Amino acid sequence: MGLFQAIITIVVFSCSYLAHANGNGFELRRQEIGCNMYQGKWIFDNSYPLYNSSACPFIRKEFDCIKYGRPDHLYLKYRWRPSNCQLPRFNGQSFLKRFKGKKVMFIGDSLSLNFWQSLICMLHAAVPNSNIISQVLNNSTISSITFQDYDVSVMLFRSHYLVDIDEESIGRVLNLNSMRNGNLWKDIDVLVFNTWLWWYRKGPKQQWDYLKVEGKIVKDMDRMVAFRTALTTWAKWVDSNVDTKRTKVIFQGVSPSHYNGADWNEPGVKNCMKETKPFAGSVYPVGLPEASYVIREVISSIKKPVHLLDVTALSQFRKDAHPSSYNGVKRMDCTHWCVAGLTDTWNELLYAALIA
Repeated sequence: MGLFQAIITIVVFSCSYLAHANGNGFELRRQEIGCNMYQGKWIFDNSYPLYNSSACPFIRKEFDCIKYGRPDHLYLKYRWRPSNCQLPRFNGQSFLKRFKGKKVMFIGDSLSLNFWQSLICMLHAAVPNSNIISQVLNNSTISSITFQDYDVSVMLFRSHYLVDIDEESIGRVLNLNSMRNGNLWKDIDVLVFNTWLWWYRKGPKQQWDYLKVEGKIVKDMDRMVAFRTALTTWAKWVDSNVDTKRTKVIFQGVSPSHYNGADWNEPGVKNCMKETKPFAGSVYPVGLPEASYVIREVISSIKKPVHLLDVTALSQFRKDAHPSSYNGVKRMDCTHWCVAGLTDTWNELLYAALIA
């Protein structure tokens, strides 16, 4: 065997090994050859934002920062530039033509709502005169915006935990091994899942009274263990129920909040109120949240192709992009994101993942 042929054989073997190491070969192969969309930096780009938020009729008062008086607009002017990839600029008409006759569904909590609102505004900006129908379906669990001229529906299914909450005689039971709503999701063309925000909620904000795991009822348990168990239920559901030849499955990574300035080397800062620029360093000081590693581990166990929309690290830098007090609910919010804003970048990354 000649030297050139030997080198080619080694390269092919290496790519094949990486491609099948954990069942998510497409993602590993792309990233190992130097094309990781989620590693890069924020750069100033005066051509941003991608749309005028005042022209979008769909933004909820929680996210409409400009309408509610945010005076600084620099946060709108940053573009994510991957280190070794070209991130395509979002093209709303191309998106609608590509997914003509199809349904896209975001499934998760209020951060899925945040994400969904951004995509709707980006598509509306591309086709502002399109016929659009807004509907609430399935006893208010599904919100749907349909661009009739393209027969594209962009939907939101509200689910804090993905797994089921059952009303039983003892109260609300979070069943970590059950996901009946999967029957409503499995035939959608694009599924974008998300859960994390509610797993550590306690007191009045906790949405359940008991947990059920493997048929056993418990009052409480380690929340990270509960989170991992629920994600494993979801992962098994994907492998058993989703035809990934027709349905693309995306999992949205953990969305960071910014309430503790020590996280970005500003001890004493208690919220994001005065933050107007991204974190200037190259490595976010506090590191990734533990939940991010759990998500990676569970997704790596799935045999079918699932894309991790790995927005955690790049979003950690954006301490400037939250509504803070500039929202219609009059409370400090360093958890969600302004629309227009950071979630538009999430949708650019989603678009890139879908057209790859």
